[in-house]
Amino acid sequence: MSRQIILDTETTGLNARLGDRILEIGCVELLNRRMTNNHFHRYVNPERDSEEGALKVHGITSEFLADKPKFHEVAQDLLRYVEGAEVIIHNATFDVEFLDAELGRLKLPLFAKHCGAIFDTLRFARELHPGKRNSLDALCERYQIDNSHRTLHGALLDASLLADVYIAMTRGQDSLAIELEVPVENRAVTAEELSARPVLRVVAASTEELAAHEKLLDGIDKESKGKTLWRKAVAAN
Repeated sequence: MSRQIILDTETTGLNARLGDRILEIGCVELLNRRMTNNHFHRYVNPERDSEEGALKVHGITSEFLADKPKFHEVAQDLLRYVEGAEVIIHNATFDVEFLDAELGRLKLPLFAKHCGAIFDTLRFARELHPGKRNSLDALCERYQIDNSHRTLHGALLDASLLADVYIAMTRGQDSLAIELEVPVENRAVTAEELSARPVLRVVAASTEELAAHEKLLDGIDKESKGKTLWRKAVAAN
């Protein structure tokens, strides 16, 4: 079973090397590309105030964080949560630098040593859309993901949005091959065996589902600037 963790942090500023700290960690879990309810979310007392610019971004005050646990109190819970999983981060260099700094204070190995792999969606987006804006907000707009409720940055909210963006960006990359069991012998199926099989139940798509599907196709067609082959095929018929 494929397990992926989408991770985001909020920090007191932009420079971990100058002492800025993590103040919020948010993670959501994907199992076989489906989001589960197994989230990880912690506010962290960074033991310092946020810079003015950072505070305008996340709105999390020192007063709110005063009674929250310090990083060393949540570190093991976080490391157990990401253990062995592929961790997906937007602009991974930034978040990983902060995580490594926090782990370094605790004399623990670098963050990458605790998970299976790290996937940077910003780097991937730049490869897919060179020359375009590839912020999380820009990608939500490009892939028609509703982020209207995102007035301030929040680690768990941003991780949830990034999960939707990641699935949209990597759509179609899963293997479509189906491995079929090789029969021991090549023989006809008897009438008794055929009648014993369960009847295949066909569920037709609802009007709402068909409309949602068309909206998705329209978005893909728009992104490709009208170069999708199925539209040309339909027009030709």
